[in-house]
Amino acid sequence: MPALKPTEFTARVVWLGRVTDREARLEAEPLEAADLTFAGIAGEAHGGRTRPSCSRVVAQHPRDTEIANVRQLSVLSAEEMAAIAAEMGVEALAPAWLGASLVIEGIPDFTHVPPSSRLQGPSGATLVIDMENRPCQLPARVIERHMPGLGKGFKPASEGRRGVTAWVEREGRIALGEMLRLHIPDQPAWSEHDCMRS
Repeated sequence: MPALKPTEFTARVVWLGRVTDREARLEAEPLEAADLTFAGIAGEAHGGRTRPSCSRVVAQHPRDTEIANVRQLSVLSAEEMAAIAAEMGVEALAPAWLGASLVIEGIPDFTHVPPSSRLQGPSGATLVIDMENRPCQLPARVIERHMPGLGKGFKPASEGRRGVTAWVEREGRIALGEMLRLHIPDQPAWSEHDCMRS
């Protein structure tokens, strides 16, 4: 019996990009299509099958420990980006400023889809959602360069709306305008989950 169920929810790809040199600049360059490999998007600074551990997993691994890379892509929702911009009092935020790999539209409350859900494209290319991507200051600095005085508003406005991190389960091409189907695990939420929220 399948453990992952296709849903009726689909998302249209409205933006694709990659960050080629994270040390030089966080801003992503836009792409018309992306060839996904088991290491992520070719030329992407977050790519690779492994990565050094970071602050998000410091409770599990000492910083810079080599671990599997489940943060190959940053996937955001166009609807949630619009809500962030509205809360910040600006017309819009450019996906490139947020270091996005993929921006989609059409899935409600996208940041909170269950971990291990899949997004699958027409080519068969499949992304596994790792977890919610927590707000951080890196995009705030980029926003500040483009909109002086407003960067500090990004982190609080993006709480619960920052999208997800994902990794490639099946290789293939994803292009602008394509539809991705959401597949979710056939599993109820853990009964003790609320005790972990602070």
